[in-house]
Amino acid sequence: MNTFQLKIIASNKVFFDGQAQSLTIPRLDGGSEAYLAMHENCVVPIEFGEMKIVDAEGKTINAFVGSGFLEFLDNEAMLVCISAELPEEINERRAKEAQLRAEEELRQKHSLLEYYHSQANLSRAMERLKVKSRYTM
Repeated sequence: MNTFQLKIIASNKVFFDGQAQSLTIPRLDGGSEAYLAMHENCVVPIEFGEMKIVDAEGKTINAFVGSGFLEFLDNEAMLVCISAELPEEINERRAKEAQLRAEEELRQKHSLLEYYHSQANLSRAMERLKVKSRYTM
C-alpha cells in the first residue's frame, strides 16, 4: 500500500513521526476527513476530537487530538496541534472534573464570550472521555 511521511507535533511532544497509510482527523464542521498517500497539497484547520492513524505496517492508532492545523505538501503531512493523547494517556478523573466545571459555568449567567468558552471546554472534556471509553477497558 502507498504511504506518506507523517509528523504530528503536539505542544508538549512529537506524537508520531513516520510513514502512514492514512490519517483521519476531525473537521471544524463536526465531521471527519481522511488523507491518503498522494493527497493534493492543502492546509486545513482541525478541531479537537478523535484521530485515527494507520501506520505503514497497517497498525491502527486511535487518539484524541486538540485543535490545530494539517499541512499536506508533496506527499508529506505535518499536523501541529495543542494536544495529542492515546486513550491510555487520558486522565479520566481530570476530564470528568473539567466536564463538571464546564457544566457549572454554563449554568451561570456570563457574557456570550464566556458562554462559548465554557461550551468549548465541555465539548473537549466529553470528547476526551469518549475516546478514553471507546479504546480502553
